[in-house]
Amino acid sequence: MHRGEDSLSGLYKCTLAFVACGCGWSCGVVLLASLLLLVASYLSATAMAGGKKLQERVALGRSAWMLADFVILFLVLALVARRAASLGERGGTWLAALVCEAWFAFVWILNMNGKWSPVRFDTYPENLSHRMEELPAVDMFVTTADPALEPPLITVNTVLSLLALDYPHVGKLACYVSDDGCSPLTCYSLREAAKFASLWVPFCKRHDVGVRAPFMYFSSAPEVDTGTVDHEFLESWALMKSEYEKLASRIENADEVSILRDGGDEFAEFIDAERGNHPTIVKVLWDNSKNKTGEGFPHLVYLSREKSPRHRHNFKAGAMNVLTRVSAVMTNAPIMLNVDCDMFANNPQVALHAMCLLLGFDDEIHSGFVQAPQKFYGGLKDDPFGNQMQVITKKIGGGLAGIQGTFYGGTGCFHRRKVIYGMPPPDTVKHETRGSPSYKELQAKFGSSKELIESSRNIISGDLLARPTVDISSRVEMAKQVGDCNYEAGTCWGQEIGWVYGSMTEDILTGQRIQAAGWESALLDTDPPAFLGCAPTGGPASLTQFKRWATGLLEILISRNSPILGTIFRRLQLRQCLAYLIVNAWPMRAPFEMCYALLGPFCLLTNQSFLPTTSNEGFRIPAALFLSYHVYHLMEYKECGLSVRAWWNNHRMQRITSASAWLLAFLTVILKTLGLSETVFEVTRKESSTSSDGGTGTDEADTGLFTFDSAPVFIPVTALSMLNIVALAVAAWRAVVGTAAGVHGGPGVGEFVCCGWMVLCFWPFMRGLVSSGKYGIPWSVRVKAGLIVAAFVHLCTRN
Repeated sequence: MHRGEDSLSGLYKCTLAFVACGCGWSCGVVLLASLLLLVASYLSATAMAGGKKLQERVALGRSAWMLADFVILFLVLALVARRAASLGERGGTWLAALVCEAWFAFVWILNMNGKWSPVRFDTYPENLSHRMEELPAVDMFVTTADPALEPPLITVNTVLSLLALDYPHVGKLACYVSDDGCSPLTCYSLREAAKFASLWVPFCKRHDVGVRAPFMYFSSAPEVDTGTVDHEFLESWALMKSEYEKLASRIENADEVSILRDGGDEFAEFIDAERGNHPTIVKVLWDNSKNKTGEGFPHLVYLSREKSPRHRHNFKAGAMNVLTRVSAVMTNAPIMLNVDCDMFANNPQVALHAMCLLLGFDDEIHSGFVQAPQKFYGGLKDDPFGNQMQVITKKIGGGLAGIQGTFYGGTGCFHRRKVIYGMPPPDTVKHETRGSPSYKELQAKFGSSKELIESSRNIISGDLLARPTVDISSRVEMAKQVGDCNYEAGTCWGQEIGWVYGSMTEDILTGQRIQAAGWESALLDTDPPAFLGCAPTGGPASLTQFKRWATGLLEILISRNSPILGTIFRRLQLRQCLAYLIVNAWPMRAPFEMCYALLGPFCLLTNQSFLPTTSNEGFRIPAALFLSYHVYHLMEYKECGLSVRAWWNNHRMQRITSASAWLLAFLTVILKTLGLSETVFEVTRKESSTSSDGGTGTDEADTGLFTFDSAPVFIPVTALSMLNIVALAVAAWRAVVGTAAGVHGGPGVGEFVCCGWMVLCFWPFMRGLVSSGKYGIPWSVRVKAGLIVAAFVHLCTRN
């Protein structure tokens, strides 16, 4: 049912109840007046959509899954209760197990909450046909940071897919590319892309091309109707493919030296620029307002914000805030879309689908931002590195949509500019009826730029249909001013306004601030997917990404931006707070899971036990829990259309990630809190090819085999792998020679199963111990891990 229909029926029943129970006609009159206002609002929203709904919120049933949730919760609570009851008879191993299992119960409750009430949003862009001219303008942001790790051709394909989106008037779209690497190669590539776009965009519109990233479109033969051959289309297709291959060749063969030497005045600003020390560079690569026909393609602007060694740059959040200010003084669209450089628009109608959610509710509070789930192209079969996140996206993402909305994922998200500016939802604005904020108030929040202050006043006033600035080329100097390093000094940028500083996961933090203000978000899950990106391949890239996420999430949890404080002092719903804790607690899981993983080897080495023996009735509880837990997750993967192998790969990678990336993230944040270290933003290498042959472009690492380097992230798992082998060998030797015979309380089947299961989970590292080259664990890591294992074994056997 529509949210407006829910409100109407509820208020109507409440009105009747007040009158019937004799609580006074005054209360009834007030509620009746509110009912009439809601009716008017609902009818107005329906009329604006031409009498047809733009979106529908559909609740998804999961009764069988709820029952399974409770079965597993009962089993883990039974295990905790039984262990607590017999704690006095056991030693320290049982106490450690009790603490860990209590934590596991808490984590399971968090996940139950996140999955409990899933919904989906169906959108109907065809119902926008009567109001196409009323659709608001959209500023599209693309961020890139390093031309070596994020090749310019990847960025170019993303930009071309955005320039070719279906929208009523291309003048309402503008694309801004933020280059934190200050690379003339990136700027050159975008300039060449603008030339190619004059051919590519009309071709896509004329032939209704489905996928508008050229590398993906040309990766397969052209689709033609059976029985008919459109020779004109085939000729156009071949010509366009040839032009794209020329573009790709120019970009891939370009080098910075020749660009600076032969580029003339257009690249003069890059000559003395250093990556971490340069003024703001803004270049209008295409100004649609100068196109006399009114067609063509959207504005395209290159931006590299000022950097100085004396100023903090706040990672991606800082880049996003500069993009927000620069776009505000140039086009000032009320809606903003941000995507990563590798996340191309896979659905050409994605902006129209988003408008259905942004405009389709009777109250805009339900769509403070619209987030598309992250999905990937060209992923390795069965997800060997566990980073495609298909199940968590469907299960947790859909469940969050039924609470206060899905998290902001940092890419593929449509924002209301006024929400980014810190405006509260309409129903919270009670004391602000005195009019627009004063010039001084806006200056204190937004900074000294008169143009930015005026543009922010227009946004705050709620003019969704405000037209973008006609001549953006005349605003370059204004854009440079708001891109300066010191512009934010003394303002609210990064705190109350814009993307929030203080975490490496600025996306989660910013979305949390928005929802804590009372806004909700809407999930945009279209078919075909709205956006597609490339998942990192290989061990180092995957674990680097997980470590960066976990570090930022823990920074949020222990800061003043904690979701717990957002629930206590602001408007973040309790269930939404618990949902945020699912991801915020990732690094907190590391010490508990590491402790539990060490109990098995410890007991085998010391001839103790932390699990009941098979002859004990209590053995049935952990055995049933072990089986039901893994069957539960296996069935989740099967329901999502994935294989048993994909389930195993993801389960294995979760164990590896917890003992490596999450553990190091936990230690990093602890050291930062103590003032002993600083967090460093690590860019993930984008390894997918964007050549027209459609190949993945990666080397033999894409076979799914783990690759290793000497990074510290590999040391803990290597040590655990060695330790489990040593523990199994020692226990087996004891069993063979009979030294363990007749010893009460010695290890049983459970401890052997635990160690054996860990060996299977860490099998890539077992293979790395006996391999060489990049598939082998470096000797520096082996030596450090070996010393840790030797110290652990010594501590276990010294008595």
